[in-house]
Amino acid sequence: MLRHATALGRRRRVAPVLQRCGFVRALTSAASSPPSSPSSPATAVVPHDNGEKPLTPSELGPYVTDNLAHFTPDIVRNFSIVAHIDHGKSSGIGIDDVLPAVIDRLPAPECDPNAPLKCLLVDSYYDDYRGIICLVKVVDGSIFPGDKIVSSHQKTKYEVQETGVLLPHRFKTNGLHGGQVGYIIAGMKTTTEAKVGDTFFRENAPVEPLPGFQEAKSMVFASMYPTDDCSFEDLRVAIEKLTLNDASVTAQIETSGALGMGFRCGFLGLLHMEVFHQRLSDEQNMQVLVTAPMVPYTIIDPKGETYNVETPGSFPESTKYYQVLEPMVEASIITPTEFLGPILSLAKDKRGIQTNLVYLEDGRVILTINVPWQEVVTNFYNELKTISSGYATLNYRETEPQKSDIVKVDILINGKVLDALSFVCHRSKATVDGRALCQKLKKVIDRQQYEISIQACLGGKIFAKERIAPFRKDVLIKSGKTVGGGDQTRKKKLLAKQKEGKKRMKTISNVQLSQDAFWSVLSK
Repeated sequence: MLRHATALGRRRRVAPVLQRCGFVRALTSAASSPPSSPSSPATAVVPHDNGEKPLTPSELGPYVTDNLAHFTPDIVRNFSIVAHIDHGKSSGIGIDDVLPAVIDRLPAPECDPNAPLKCLLVDSYYDDYRGIICLVKVVDGSIFPGDKIVSSHQKTKYEVQETGVLLPHRFKTNGLHGGQVGYIIAGMKTTTEAKVGDTFFRENAPVEPLPGFQEAKSMVFASMYPTDDCSFEDLRVAIEKLTLNDASVTAQIETSGALGMGFRCGFLGLLHMEVFHQRLSDEQNMQVLVTAPMVPYTIIDPKGETYNVETPGSFPESTKYYQVLEPMVEASIITPTEFLGPILSLAKDKRGIQTNLVYLEDGRVILTINVPWQEVVTNFYNELKTISSGYATLNYRETEPQKSDIVKVDILINGKVLDALSFVCHRSKATVDGRALCQKLKKVIDRQQYEISIQACLGGKIFAKERIAPFRKDVLIKSGKTVGGGDQTRKKKLLAKQKEGKKRMKTISNVQLSQDAFWSVLSK
C-alpha cells in the first residue's frame, strides 16, 4: 500500500502522515543515506519518543516500504485508516477554485436596496441566553439594530436588537442589506412567534407579503404517556424543551383512564412523529409510551355544524346521523414493472383508487392513487417496501377530504372500556381489525384468579370476544385427602363458595396491562 502511494507521487502526503503517527528513522549510521535498492531489508522504524527532530518529508520519503513487519498491529491498522482518509477528495485539491466559481457562475440575487424593507423568515432556533434567533433573507431594503419591524401574518411588532451573519458561528454586523442572508434577534420568546415563510417589514412601511407562506398544519396525532421510570412532570419539561426548537409540534394535556395523564401531540407526518419520539429518548432520556397514530377527521353534525376530531374518545359513538370527512392524499409510487401487480393489490387493500399509470422507458412505472391518509400512516410505507424488495419509492401530497363511512371500535376488558385501545377505522375493516386486536390482547394479558373477557364493540354491539381462563384451585382436596368424603352436599357448598369468591374478585379488581404488553398490541 505504501509503495503504491509513493509510486503515485504521494510522498509529500504519506510522509507527514508517518510523522503525525509518531514514526522516525531509527538512529543508525545509514540515517542520512537511502537504501541501496528496493529489495534491501526494510529499515527499522521505531516510535518517536527520544526527543529527536522528526525527518522532513523529503528525507523520510525514500524509506517508505511495503514491509510492515517492524510495526505493531495497532500502528499498522491506525496508519491504514489515516492513509485512506488522507487521499482522494479530502486531499484539498481544487478547493481554492470552488468559492470563486460560485461567485462567477451563480447569478447575484435580484433586489432593490432603496425599496422598503422586505425580509423573509427562513428558520429559527432557541438560544438559552438570547431567546429566539431568526434566520432571514433580506429581499429588498436593509435592516439595522433598533429598527421597528412587523410580522405580516402574526401582526406582531418587534424591535431588532442585533443583526449578523453565520460564519458558521454568529458574527455580529451593523446591519443586513438586500440579497444578504443572516440572522436577527428581535426579542421573541417562543418559536411559535416565528412562522417559517413569514415576511417582516418596517413599521409604517407595509409591503406585499412574499408568496408561499403556509401555516404548519398537524396531520398526525398520537398520545404520549410516561412510563414507570418517569413522571408526568418530567415528560412535560422534556416536551417543552424540544418544542422550543420545533414549533410545528403541538402538545395538549389529556387524561386516560388506563394510562393516567399524558400529552396529545400533533405532528406534520409520520416521520416527524418518529423523529420527535427518538429525540425524547436520545436528548432528554425519556422513555414514553406512544399510542397508535390517528389523523384528524371532520365531523358534520345533523345541524350542519363542523368540528375536527383528533382522538378516538371524542369521536361519536354512532355516525348514523353524522357525516365524516376523511383526509385524503395523492400518492405517486415509482416501481419496477415486475412489482406492479402486488402494489396494485396493496393499494386496493388500503382503499386506494388508481388515477393514473405511466410506463417509463427504463422498465419502471409511475402509479398514482388517491388513498386515505389514515391508511398511509398505518404501515403503508413498510408494506410497500416489503413487496417491492425496497425498490419502490413513495411521494404524496394532501388533497381534498372525502366523505367516508368511518366508525369507532371500543375494546372492553371485563365490561370496562379501555380508552387507550379504542381506534377509528373504516366500517369494512372494523370487524377484522377488532377481532385481531382481541386475539392479540389474549396473548399478552396474564392469567388471573378470575376469568378475563376481552370484547370489541361497535355502536354498542359486541362483535368479537376472547376469553382468558382463570387459574383453578381444587378446593375438594386438602392435605392430599378429599374433603367431605362421600358427602356431596359438602362438596357442592365448597364449589359454590369458590365460584362466589371468583365472581366478587372479578367485580372489584382491575386487569393490569404492562407497558411491554401495551406496546406489543399497538405496534404492527
